[in-house]
This record gives sequence, structure tokens and C-alpha cells, in this order.
Amino acid sequence: MVYTVALTGGIGSGKSTVANTFARLGIAVIDADVIARQVVEPGQPALNAISEHFGKEILLPDGSLNRRILREKIFSSPAEKQWLNELLHPLIHQLTQTEINHARSPYVLWVVPLLVENHLQHKADRVLVVDVSPEVQIARTISRDNVSRQHAEQILAAQATRDERLAVADDVINNDGSPDRVAVHVDRLHRQYLKLAHQAAQQDKE
Repeated sequence: MVYTVALTGGIGSGKSTVANTFARLGIAVIDADVIARQVVEPGQPALNAISEHFGKEILLPDGSLNRRILREKIFSSPAEKQWLNELLHPLIHQLTQTEINHARSPYVLWVVPLLVENHLQHKADRVLVVDVSPEVQIARTISRDNVSRQHAEQILAAQATRDERLAVADDVINNDGSPDRVAVHVDRLHRQYLKLAHQAAQQDKE
């Protein structure tokens, strides 16, 4: 089993910036959001199951998933949301494990925005939280997504709190400041993770 570092953080925290910095150091990055999109691509069994369950209106003219309609359907129905999760979560988990097992870097970075919300922290060897103040999150979300402050605040309110994320963290990168600081933090943690991955590999051999 490849040594796995889970990376998480709230919206606007800069997870992608941190992940890209690890990738430049040759570390395999496995993104839960990317995998979640892959399992519902046209031709995948999950998309067929979703269209049979919700009807053809759930598909766009090109045959791909209409995410907006799906969000509306599950937003108002906990039962439908549970049905969807029970369909997708095992598929996402299976594909994630496959990608982790095929990784060729000394350790992998598993990017999971909803790590805390979905109680997945125990599936990683180590948890790295990208931490920023709520005010910075709101400002970045407004700027990046061109949404109102109220909408940005609603997104934050729906996510795990800052304290809940920090409670599961083994390591923390504070990303309130300039992006240049990220590389310094990542370089330090990269060296630490290489040592930990090596130690874990040695223990597996014993």
C-alpha cells in the first residue's frame, strides 16, 4: 500500500495551489473531485443507473450528466441523496484505490475537499490541512467564482468548520499570505513525507 497523505481545506483555501506544488516535485496527485466526475462520464454504468433512476431529463443533449438538475433533485430529498451516494461512493473508492496502487511516486497526495464531512480521514496515513481565515476564503471565493458575499458565506456554512478540519490535521499549511510561501511549506513537508513513506515501507518488509 502506497503511503497516502490526504490534503483537504475549505473553499478558497488554495488546495489546488498546494497540490500543484507537490506535483511539481514528482508526487502523484489523486483528486477525489476528478474521480467523482470520471465515474459519471458518458458510457459509465453509473450514468446509465442515474438516468434510469431520475429520467432522461438528467442528461444534457450531448449525453453527459446535467449536474445542475441532479443537484436540484438531491438537494430537496435526503432519500435521493442517499441513493446517489450509495451508488457513487463505492465506485469512487474503488477507482481511488486503483489509482493509489498504480502510483509510482514514494507517496501519493490524495486531494479530498470533503474529507472531514465524509469522515474519510482514517483512510489516509497522514492528513494535511490547508488553513486560511474565513474572511480570506470569502474574498477568494467572491473573486474566483464571481458570486455574492451571501452566496460565499452559504458555501462556507455548508462545509466543515475550520476547527473541525484542524482537529484531524497532522500537518497544517497556513495559506493566508502570499502564494510564494506555499512552496517553502511544501518543500519542508515533502522531505518529511519522504522519510515517513520510507519508514512505512521498511516496516511493511519486516
